[in-house]
Amino acid sequence: MELSLIAGLGNPGPQYAANRHNIGFRCLDRLAAAHGLTFDRRQKRALTARGVIAGREVLLVKPQTFMNESGRAVVPLARFYKVPPARLLVVYDDLDLPPGTLRLRPSGGSGGHRGMRSIIAQLGSQEFPRLRIGIGRPPGRMDPAAYVLQDFAPEEWPLMEETLARAIAAIEVWLTEGLDAAMSRYNGPPN
Repeated sequence: MELSLIAGLGNPGPQYAANRHNIGFRCLDRLAAAHGLTFDRRQKRALTARGVIAGREVLLVKPQTFMNESGRAVVPLARFYKVPPARLLVVYDDLDLPPGTLRLRPSGGSGGHRGMRSIIAQLGSQEFPRLRIGIGRPPGRMDPAAYVLQDFAPEEWPLMEETLARAIAAIEVWLTEGLDAAMSRYNGPPN
């Protein structure tokens, strides 16, 4: 059975846990919990959970390098486990998508996201799937860097909880039916 590596991006440490930038970590925490997996190993600068989701062998990865150095955790693990780029899925926040919107893509640039920029640079390719979770633009003239490091407001959580449930479903479809099926079913805003 071919191993799939799913990396959720975020910053390590309790002070960042509820930040908008950590939605990738939150997604993987929920995915792991839904399938009885635990992040019980530390490997190559990441916390990992290994097991089976939807009949597929997976390695869930939460880099512990801080966002801007995500590639230094994700890429060595992908190489160690011989995971081809097509079986590497990166889950992360996106300022350019409205809150609650999901966007799966087979490849592409970093879109200015420093965690993705790091992974692309370390991998030497942008040909790998990604799942972007919309967090929206900052209000007014607020600095985007400050905005992503803010916690979600309490009134934002119901939408984000629903979005995370959809993201988990999209990942399960990616594992079992492939990227095209997941894209056609889950790309876009909540129904």
